[in-house]
Amino acid sequence: MSQPVGKLLLFGATGDLAQRMLLPSLYGLHADGLLPEGLTITGTARSDHDDAAYRDFAARALDEFLPADRKDDSAVGKFLERLNYQPLDASKTEGFAALADKLGDISHGLAIFLSTAPWLFGPTIMGLEAAGLAGHNVRIGLEKPLGKDLQSSREINDIVASAFPEERTFRIDHYLGKETVQNILALRFGNSLFEPVWNAQGIDHVQITISETVGLEGRTSYYEESGALRDMVQNHMLQLVALIAMEPPARFDGTAIRDEKVKVLRSLRKIAVNEAANLTVTGQYGAGASKGEIVDGYTDELGKASNTETFVAIKAHVDNWRWQGVPFYLRTGKRLAERRSEIVVQFKPVPHSIFSERGGQLHANKLVIRLQPEEYIRLLVMAKQPGLDRDGIRLREVPLNLSLDTEFAGTRRRIAYERLLLDLIEGDPTLFVRRDEVEAQWEWIDQIRAGWEANDVKPKPYASGNWGPSAGIALTERDGVTWNE
Repeated sequence: MSQPVGKLLLFGATGDLAQRMLLPSLYGLHADGLLPEGLTITGTARSDHDDAAYRDFAARALDEFLPADRKDDSAVGKFLERLNYQPLDASKTEGFAALADKLGDISHGLAIFLSTAPWLFGPTIMGLEAAGLAGHNVRIGLEKPLGKDLQSSREINDIVASAFPEERTFRIDHYLGKETVQNILALRFGNSLFEPVWNAQGIDHVQITISETVGLEGRTSYYEESGALRDMVQNHMLQLVALIAMEPPARFDGTAIRDEKVKVLRSLRKIAVNEAANLTVTGQYGAGASKGEIVDGYTDELGKASNTETFVAIKAHVDNWRWQGVPFYLRTGKRLAERRSEIVVQFKPVPHSIFSERGGQLHANKLVIRLQPEEYIRLLVMAKQPGLDRDGIRLREVPLNLSLDTEFAGTRRRIAYERLLLDLIEGDPTLFVRRDEVEAQWEWIDQIRAGWEANDVKPKPYASGNWGPSAGIALTERDGVTWNE
């Protein structure tokens, strides 16, 4: 099913995600004329709104979270006319009949965006099916968390699969909607200069960092249950590994791209129980200074003692011909020195320097792909400093910059959810995660957690505002590698 649907149903329509991301994203698509003509958007949640009250709620959310240059009273008014609302307690099947009545005729197709607690997946899917909202012309988008380990993930996926086959199930990882993430594919497979060296012969190592300066920010119960490994590594970071390490797909479509990604995820070397303490580092932030302010530690914010990790660093390997022997260093954490998401590809040095006898010092080339807050691709290359060279040749590392903000200044940068919601509405699965990908990711993550439990690994403390525990630095330094900071 690849045609646009006529109706969109949003679960969790009064939540934080809806206010900050979903409603502004849908408005952006509407304002640019990208939503199908006549598409209606029905929100549902436990809050007791009618249509008018929900439109007022949505108007306030747009006023708060839309950039000033995107606010247009006429466009907002027309967008609000698309919105309807039906209160629903998703834990009770009987309420879904009224939801189906509210939606009305769905013969032109229905897309569902489901963001719910894991324990509600069963009742919600049963309710949708009982109300006739799971037919052949209905597709469903699933927002994480989809379980906390392989077993619970399989249970949730089995529940969803009982009503929605794989081709109508769209698992969302919002990182895949980011423009710079998609540019990884353009960089790798649209330029001939990288492919000959994009392997163990040309690349020394790869670093992936996703760092945050924030703490819990109201996500106390979720984060205490998940921790950094489940929250960030299992989905976002492993998807980035797959995009960097995948083989060239035969074509740009959902099946070919996801086939190559899952090969990488299945090739990840399992971290043995006796290696977990050496190949991984966990940490938990304490009190410190962040962005010029004194902040509390994790347990202070939580209000009790905890062994949940807020930082994790991992040395990983992809065991196949292309990547044999190339370490992938992964690092993520909260309350770190700065907010940053980036991939660093460190190339190997030239096999012989012709400049050493004349004093020229070479640095191996480095490719930096910055995902946020700035978006750029930077290739560091060696160049000769101007001069007569009477005292020797002076070489300097200089950047070749592709700033997406500058090069595409005339093109509006979209929220990741804009692309993902539009793809859900239109039925394009390319940027969504397939079940076999999710399960391969969980298998790898579960092995790490088993190693932590077997070795009684507890998170090491680090002060808010720095780059995590010193062991995270030692993880790379003992290999002669320094984190890109």
